[in-house]
Amino acid sequence: MFNIIGAIISGLIIGALARLFYPGVIDMGLGMTALLGVGGSLLAGLVASRGNVGDGFNRAGCISSIIGAMVLLFIGRHMGWHF
Repeated sequence: MFNIIGAIISGLIIGALARLFYPGVIDMGLGMTALLGVGGSLLAGLVASRGNVGDGFNRAGCISSIIGAMVLLFIGRHMGWHF
């Protein structure tokens, strides 16, 4: 239960930072922002882990999660998805 709540809260923070750093105005609600952050974290984790699962919190993981969320924003905007 606490893992899900933690994922939503960290996803909200990561998604908000990705929206802050991404150029242009992005209109989306809190739910979509949280999903964006969780998706960015999953994307960055899949790319970075290569089968090894890391433990704990680190700055490199946060930065790569924000970059992963920005990649998802880029892909979504260029495929015509409306947030």
